[in-house]
Amino acid sequence: MGLNLALLDLLDISKAYESQQILSHIDFSIHKKERICIIGKNGGGKSTLMKIINGSLKADSGRRVTQNFLKIDMLDQTPLFSDDFSVKDAIENELKELKEAQTRYEEIALALSSNFDNQELLKAQEKLTNFLDTHDAWNLDDKIERVLQKFNLKEYENKSVNILSGGEQRRVTLAALILKKPDILLLDEPTNHLDVYMVEFLEEMLLKEQFTLVFISHDRYFIDKLATRTIEIDSCKLRNFSGGYQDYLRAKEMILQAMSQEHHNLLKLLKREEAWLNRGVKARLKRNEGRKRRVFELKDRAKSNPSLIAKMKLELQREQKNFNQNSSTNKQKMLFEMYDICKTLGDKNLIENFSTRILQKDRIAIVGKNGSGKSTFLKILLGDLSVDSGIFKKGDFKIGYFDQQREMLDDGKNLIETFCPNGGDRVDVRGKNMHVYGYMKNFLFPKEDINKKIGVLSGGEKNRVALALLFTKEVDCLILDEPTNDLDIPTINILEEYIQSFQGAIIFVSHDRYFVDKIAQKLFIFKGDGVVEESWQNYSEYLNLEKEIKGLDTINFTEKKESKKKEKESNSVKLSYKEKRDYETLPFDIERLENEILEINKCLEDPQCYEKIGLEKLSVDLDKKQLHLDQLIENFLEIEEKLENIKHNY
Repeated sequence: MGLNLALLDLLDISKAYESQQILSHIDFSIHKKERICIIGKNGGGKSTLMKIINGSLKADSGRRVTQNFLKIDMLDQTPLFSDDFSVKDAIENELKELKEAQTRYEEIALALSSNFDNQELLKAQEKLTNFLDTHDAWNLDDKIERVLQKFNLKEYENKSVNILSGGEQRRVTLAALILKKPDILLLDEPTNHLDVYMVEFLEEMLLKEQFTLVFISHDRYFIDKLATRTIEIDSCKLRNFSGGYQDYLRAKEMILQAMSQEHHNLLKLLKREEAWLNRGVKARLKRNEGRKRRVFELKDRAKSNPSLIAKMKLELQREQKNFNQNSSTNKQKMLFEMYDICKTLGDKNLIENFSTRILQKDRIAIVGKNGSGKSTFLKILLGDLSVDSGIFKKGDFKIGYFDQQREMLDDGKNLIETFCPNGGDRVDVRGKNMHVYGYMKNFLFPKEDINKKIGVLSGGEKNRVALALLFTKEVDCLILDEPTNDLDIPTINILEEYIQSFQGAIIFVSHDRYFVDKIAQKLFIFKGDGVVEESWQNYSEYLNLEKEIKGLDTINFTEKKESKKKEKESNSVKLSYKEKRDYETLPFDIERLENEILEINKCLEDPQCYEKIGLEKLSVDLDKKQLHLDQLIENFLEIEEKLENIKHNY
């Protein structure tokens, strides 16, 4: 009794496409209220695993076991809607079961008002109450209205859903899914086509409503905010990590240290075993044969370890580079100058009286809500649009442009033809002459893809090709429009590496907060109604400050209300016997827990220690003790605050 049974289990699952193995004998479980992020390189099996969880794809072998009547819903990359549906119709259609449950509940409540002891009706009412509670579906109309507002769909609510863009249609589907609240929600790159404010709303909803969630994302802040567990797919296997992306990185660092230590120990053991064999004791010849086999096995392991260690080290180095590299203090070339520029499209005021200068080595992120003018500003920089008024000057330099439509690619050409249009198989990359295969390997393309046509590649693969092609161009300035969309985290790390080594200016639009924090030295913040602010803040700091400022509008009233409440309480409340005892004992309990946490952290730094106990167990123990410590500290501070109020009253 009291067992935390899994909602879904995948047992010994394998899946291959033709000759390519994707998943090999993996086990995977989902428990209620877990939020699991799946990470790994594109083509590594993330979407395959999601489809097997969803039941829309069958595994080649193994079992998929679910609880009875389990409801799983998945965010479609390309949703389909009925031709006669408006945006609001499309959302409400997904909520039919909840709406019908509401209607039936009201009918039963009315019937019970005149027949209040009808057992059949009471049982039906209890069942409906549980169903509506589980899906938090009591005030659906209010929730629909809120999600329309937050996802910028309100202005389209009565328009045909099929006239919307692909990104807007995905927002409609996402809105319906978070209101529907299935038993397990599957989201594949949910933050694509969402601005940062929509992402924050999505995070809030998923946390507040305690979703059971499995998701794929390249947004590392989103992963850190939501994930209770991170699953990495690597070489057809799953590796489990407790917590979000930063926890995953720390655990990988520990695994790397453990692997390095293990390899060192293995070499020592191998040397000792070989020395023993070389003594050539005839009396032990039979035993020697077994020992020889063991030495050969150890040699094989020793040969494979360095490449595994090198691969993991490279991944971590890419991720853990300094967020911003110091730019040269030399005088820099002026690229763009603008004074009081204004731009209006239709009746929408996008840029009003904005002045700035962009220099040779600037790293500028253009951020803000969807529809606030970011793409229009890029078009002005590219020369595709002119300003309505003000002065706009562009120097003599070359621009490399990455757009979401990938217009620089020809679907009819293969990779060799794309990178070597004049023949041959070599390409110049920033003064270095490389074979196309060697260069594309940096962007995670295997050798066999060299002759593939661009048209057969996935969206993420096309983005990788477009970015790789961009970095072969001799340009002074890179302009990038949502460069991380459809990319996996390993590819984003490669992109960041190339960007940070680029010597020119970089101007980019992105809603990926982690990427912006890592690359940008300066922000152009499009706030709507023509307002554009220039800021040297870290983007996360700016968003936190913005949130605090918004909260100031209500704080005065809240403070007055709270102070009156505390005054009343302090007049009548005194410490209970338990509180007095806790006030005496909690400091010792807190100190004890702090020491235990210190010991666990020391163990995590010692491979021999954490190998003996296990990384997973140590991580779980650390999380539990940290949670317990936080609770004890909170309890102590509450008692202390109460004591202060009593003293103040006297």
